[in-house]
Amino acid sequence: MRIGELAARTGLSKDTLRFYERVGLLDGDRLPNGYRDFPPETVIWLRYVRTAQALGFTLAEIARHGEELREAPDSAEALSALFEDKIRVIDARMAELSALRADLTSRVGTGCPLRAADQQ
Repeated sequence: MRIGELAARTGLSKDTLRFYERVGLLDGDRLPNGYRDFPPETVIWLRYVRTAQALGFTLAEIARHGEELREAPDSAEALSALFEDKIRVIDARMAELSALRADLTSRVGTGCPLRAADQQ
């Protein structure tokens, strides 16, 4: 299918699809007339990409893990491992944000909130 049909089926813009192609998320064949041609399973792949993004995965992570997931003998197990890794990253980031919040809270009303907390 050509890029216009793929855009219509996925709700993504042609520009987004071209960007995905540039960053390696899509691989369309070039026809002799210069048009891109995408196989039907590309629609399923793009749904995966959008869902993965909604779950907090970056495009780089999706590109890096996409091929290994397609080749995994047990994709459910492979996906579970990716989810567990992402949960660990989120937990670490939440701890960082909690510490930052506590630091900011301790500086409220100090008169010099940019001075290091231990120098007040």
